[in-house]
Amino acid sequence: MSLLQISNIFMNYHSIKGETQALNDVNFEVNDGEFISILGPSGCGKSTLLNIMSGLLESSNGHVLYKGEDIKKNLDKIGYMFQKDHLFEWYTVWENVILGLKIKKQLNNESKERVSELLDSYGLRRFKNHYPSELSGGMRQRVALIRTLALNPDVLFLDEPFSALDYQSRLLVCDDVHKIIKSEKKTAVMVTHDIAEAISLSEKVIVLSKRPSKVKVEVPMNFAEDDLTPFQKRKAPEFSDYFNRLWKELNQGND
Repeated sequence: MSLLQISNIFMNYHSIKGETQALNDVNFEVNDGEFISILGPSGCGKSTLLNIMSGLLESSNGHVLYKGEDIKKNLDKIGYMFQKDHLFEWYTVWENVILGLKIKKQLNNESKERVSELLDSYGLRRFKNHYPSELSGGMRQRVALIRTLALNPDVLFLDEPFSALDYQSRLLVCDDVHKIIKSEKKTAVMVTHDIAEAISLSEKVIVLSKRPSKVKVEVPMNFAEDDLTPFQKRKAPEFSDYFNRLWKELNQGND
């Protein structure tokens, strides 16, 4: 059984001017430990779909299952990273990463030790008493990810998590985030508008059509060499073929 099943998802928005259909019968599956990316034209409803998958938004029809159960019964299994890191500037790194644990009343010696290990493993232990304003953009994103991982979710939803960073920082943080997610054996679903980012991070890329969106194609990312970092994948011979295929899919009209 797949970890996540997205079945017959429709989404309609209602306003004074009438009804707008955003999603039109979206179907796909996500396997345990898989990193998938969702690509699509601007305004096609990628973030809307991610919000439905994470239980933050109710679809007009269809369902999202986690191990065969409604996703809303398993919200504790989910972590969400937004476009902005949403760190509290008046809290230290340590205070930021334990905040979720405090809110959920899960802060104890065991959880504190886990957070310390995460900070240590990913190069942030010596910054635990620093404030967000003292960190680079890439470091802030690592802190935000560790804050999410502190709650030990099974699935991470990432909504364009690198879009606020400059190009060089994005390349570095992509490697960092990919390493952390794989080391922690998490399943990840990321929305992005960046084709290169999707190829380099993912095992599979799902391309949505123009609105009303449906799944146009699912493209597995298979590289001849195993264990390449996202940055190394950008230089691999397969990269340009995948880029051209996805570019073509994104710029064709609806089927």
